[in-house]
Amino acid sequence: MIELPDIDSKTPVLIAGPTASGKSALALRIAEDHGGVIVNADSMQVYANWHILSARPPAEDEARAPHLLYGHVPRGADYSTGHWLRDVAEILTRPERPIIIGGTGLYFRALTQGLAEIPPTDPAIRARGTALLETQGREALLAELDDETRAAIDPYNPMRVQRAWEVLQATGRGLVSWQRDTAPPLLPESACTCLVLDAPKPWLTPRIEKRFDLMLEAGAIDEARANLDGWMPDHPSSRAHGGPELVAYLRGEMTLDEARERAIVITRQYAKRQRTWFRKHMQSWTWLPCY
Repeated sequence: MIELPDIDSKTPVLIAGPTASGKSALALRIAEDHGGVIVNADSMQVYANWHILSARPPAEDEARAPHLLYGHVPRGADYSTGHWLRDVAEILTRPERPIIIGGTGLYFRALTQGLAEIPPTDPAIRARGTALLETQGREALLAELDDETRAAIDPYNPMRVQRAWEVLQATGRGLVSWQRDTAPPLLPESACTCLVLDAPKPWLTPRIEKRFDLMLEAGAIDEARANLDGWMPDHPSSRAHGGPELVAYLRGEMTLDEARERAIVITRQYAKRQRTWFRKHMQSWTWLPCY
């Protein structure tokens, strides 16, 4: 069992960590032992169309403690960091202590450092960026970024690269320039108990593999089948790990074994990017070993 530091019953708790590291179980433990409402900070778990493949907490866990911002966004809706921050701002007006948990680092950075008010992107610019990404890859988008932004973002994350490209095209200013003009944070780190689960690759990889197999047993293929009609591969709601692979299996484009292996590889790669991001941006947080 993960050893926790002293947890004040009134102080907000933030729990970050890579996928499959046990964040949900830890949040539930804190909520039951110390009180609080669990708030989702995972960009896939907000969508209503993925329960199994996004690893949302099961109904029995939701019955043991209040859970908010899980599955509240329709499949086809856009949901940005700004949307999430506005939802959290409303929750912070309530009397319950929030336990904010997830693996989306940008959500935590916006929460604790503030979010720049960047104007909305014209859909035509977004469509142009998507076409460029599909035909020439993220390197083409990276090449058009300003030097400051290119050095600051994760160059291997196509969603982040495209977002930075869109901001520059739409506003004429780099993303980092916008981020410097930020409003005060809703919850500065100094006002929270900030925890990161330290989950090394040798410990985490078997958990990722086992979790995906359990997802298959729990009905992940049926969940993917329910998403076939009107499937939008470029929409954020379609990027749950395993979703595109199981859709490809259902369409006869790969075997189930191939879909399983591909989904596990993608999840491992994502966990690696998460660990790298947390090490870079959350050094001041309390790191809890998971091994």
